Amino acid sequence: MQKKLSDFNVGETGHIVKVEGEGKIRRRLFDMGVTPGADVILMKKAPLGDPIEITIRGYELTLRKNEAIYVTVEVNEEKEN
Repeated sequence: MQKKLSDFNVGETGHIVKVEGEGKIRRRLFDMGVTPGADVILMKKAPLGDPIEITIRGYELTLRKNEAIYVTVEVNEEKEN
């Protein structure tokens, strides 16, 4: 299942499928390591949902919701036992 990074819940994991947007926003995300194929974990969300903190490429990164909306992630499904 795919969804926007801005719609993730705390603890969800996945890998980035697509980074949309144009110009400065897309370049900024790429410069921070938010690129297709990278694994991502949503660690924290502010009380009102903005900003969010993710772990990507071994470091913590804080994104505004208006930046995270451009990132499409394939969610890792948790296996039930």
